Amino acid sequence: MNEIRRESYLQQLASWKDKQIIKVITGIRRSGKSTLLMQFQKELLASGISKEQIISIRFEEMDNDYLLDAKSLYAYIKEHLCANKQNYIFLDEVQLVDGFERVVNSIYLQPNVDIYITGSNSHMLSGELATLLSGRYITIHIFPLSFSEFTSVNKGYSLDVFKRYTDTSSFPYALQISDSFQLQVYLQDIFNTIVMRDVVMHNKIDNINTLIRLARFLADNIGNLNSSKRIADTLTSAGMKTNSHTIDTYLQYICDAFLFYPVRRFDVKGNELLRIGQKYYLADVGLRQTLLGRRIADRGRVLENVVYLELRRRGYQVFVGYVNGAEVDFVAQRNGSVEYYQVAESVIEPDTLERELSSLRAIKDHYPKYLLTLDNQPDVDHDGIHQTYVLDWMLKV
Repeated sequence: MNEIRRESYLQQLASWKDKQIIKVITGIRRSGKSTLLMQFQKELLASGISKEQIISIRFEEMDNDYLLDAKSLYAYIKEHLCANKQNYIFLDEVQLVDGFERVVNSIYLQPNVDIYITGSNSHMLSGELATLLSGRYITIHIFPLSFSEFTSVNKGYSLDVFKRYTDTSSFPYALQISDSFQLQVYLQDIFNTIVMRDVVMHNKIDNINTLIRLARFLADNIGNLNSSKRIADTLTSAGMKTNSHTIDTYLQYICDAFLFYPVRRFDVKGNELLRIGQKYYLADVGLRQTLLGRRIADRGRVLENVVYLELRRRGYQVFVGYVNGAEVDFVAQRNGSVEYYQVAESVIEPDTLERELSSLRAIKDHYPKYLLTLDNQPDVDHDGIHQTYVLDWMLKV
């Protein structure tokens, strides 16, 4: 299978090339960060950059174990810098280096360097790195494959292709696995690696069972409003000893590893964030079957998860809308503009259509409003609310 080019991410990297700012590439494990760096390096070579100008280190490779020491890493990079030429430095999974922040900061201070680093945990941006490099880096967040990227391999799109997209996985390597059992083994391995390396080991967690039960609860409740207290009460009633403080802490750890994304509530009328309740969406809906161990029938919530991820890929800040006691699935903000989205599997039944439209109609501003469904019908305008086939919407750039 040919390698999938991540065009939108490559364009972002190209737009920041040679600018005096560190490029920090984050995202869940196996989402394609390492492949993206290799693709970008190929583009540099094709543009005339010499191999000697590129320093690329993958810290998960055993051959590079000696570079996990900060002083050794710094010495190695300094030794290999080309004098009087632009140097391109790629540090993959750099959080594995204890004290990497000072290395990156020290290299940044050298002349003629362009630095790219990746990491699988957002915690790397909240500690010393943020302190040392405040105002000196930008973040590019990578998600697993979009539906558009998925269809580029499947040669066209249809509802069957979309079901394959949601029922299997959007992790790039998963496309090379045709056997369903092997796919589940692969996804289970991803989950285990995230839990053990990016959550348990990183945060020194003892109660792994509670962490896994929490992940399963969130997977079973995508699209539902939740709070740490409600989750703690539910797990306690199921015979697990925990409390809201522990759940709150574990939620932060899980989201730091990009396994789930938290989405806060936004009062549309009051134009403010609400303090209570938020939703959680999976980084890849294929992991849901891995976590729950069964086929999932509630396609409406899976569709909602997919739409959330697509909005994030397109650079929106996303919130759950609240207006006059009703819920709007997504309030999407970007570049000072706002869009509203309601997501439903089908609105063929008149009562269902009216229910989905009602919360959007309660919003009195003039920003765009969309109803996305799996009904393969011509687009319809409901007094300013645009109903469209979600597969068409996801393929628009």
